[in-house]
Amino acid sequence: MKIPLFYFDGDKDPKRKSIIHQEKEDFKDAHWVLKNATSGKFYEFSVKMAEFPNIRIQNIRNLEEIGLVFENSRIFGTPITNTVHDLDIEFFHTEDQDNIDIKRVQLFINTDPKNLWKNIPTDKNADFYKDDEASFYGTFSDKKIVVASKRGRAHAHEGKFREDDFAVNILPAEWNIVSVSDGAGSAVMSRAGSELVTASINSFFSSEEILHDIEKNIHLVYSKKHSTQEQNEAHQNIIRCLYEGVLQVHHVLEKTALENNLSINDFHATLIFSLVKKFSFGYVILSFGVGDCPINIINTDFSEVKLLNSMDVGEFSGGTRFITMKEIFNDQIVSRFTITCVEDFSYLVLMTDGIYDPKFLTENKLEYIESWNAFFKDLNGGNEDQAQVNFMNDTGIDQQLLQWTDFWSRGNHDDRTLAIIY
Repeated sequence: MKIPLFYFDGDKDPKRKSIIHQEKEDFKDAHWVLKNATSGKFYEFSVKMAEFPNIRIQNIRNLEEIGLVFENSRIFGTPITNTVHDLDIEFFHTEDQDNIDIKRVQLFINTDPKNLWKNIPTDKNADFYKDDEASFYGTFSDKKIVVASKRGRAHAHEGKFREDDFAVNILPAEWNIVSVSDGAGSAVMSRAGSELVTASINSFFSSEEILHDIEKNIHLVYSKKHSTQEQNEAHQNIIRCLYEGVLQVHHVLEKTALENNLSINDFHATLIFSLVKKFSFGYVILSFGVGDCPINIINTDFSEVKLLNSMDVGEFSGGTRFITMKEIFNDQIVSRFTITCVEDFSYLVLMTDGIYDPKFLTENKLEYIESWNAFFKDLNGGNEDQAQVNFMNDTGIDQQLLQWTDFWSRGNHDDRTLAIIY
């Protein structure tokens, strides 16, 4: 038998009965505004009862049908629909527990903005067909690498192809290479351009002869036994080898365009790559960049970050340069190559603007370690989707990264590609 906190006989104490009635009516009339929920996203609302010390909520009806529960003064869960939903709050007064009253409030559940975007499949019979998403996980020197590339919502909404692409290869003599490309939205075959440039640059450096030549010069650059002049010449020889690889990519695009009765401009695409090997004196990272995609390296104690390539960015869209453009093959192209040697590093990251635009906002923040701390906190689950990329227990990490790249950012719906060596 349920025993009330206070036994109350209304006929003997009409004044007290009136007070209890008024307290219940005050609770009924109180204007409650529950914060809006969003369909498909975790929701939590703490019910504050400090103003009504004698009122207890027994239950809130109509929650389960929308995917929510009420426990310990909290409404929480993940709404499964979008609607304006009536909730019936069952409550009682502590001095009148047998009489249950109802207070009705409304909960607004908004549509997840993601669901407003269509996801139209691409035409599998189209020339240069490619999958809407791709991912990779494997070893990279004595480290690991994970890459994810996802078609942006803007392209999915119109049934267009993913224009980003990437390639990862283990090369002879313990060399490794990762390349990333962002196809130009204005170029009709940019999806093929990005695929061609990443595949062809990696293929060029699969030559044992070329790698041997590069390595021979690296030993000269970092050997204390050689003169400054010899080291400078060796440095130039490395750049020359890298340049030949980039030029070969341009030739591949020219040839493909000719074979398909197209202009090379139809294959406009950016290109960044890092060619990496661990030597006894440290990791040597040979990098190149044309376009607006960054390559960043973060030191072991996460106190310093360095941008390894110059980026072609401008106030207007014309600021971007592409590997298809002949004008990049001038005297200034030398500045697009970097030779970096570090004893160790925590992360080497390559990405397209579909990632850094929403996550870094401006290009200059790519060189702020505070921005990278926030970025990796986001990757670790510090986001509204609670999507986590676990670098410690990395089973299935490629799928985790692919899921993370589906984040929502208003106004940022471009293709997204992110490669992380760790």
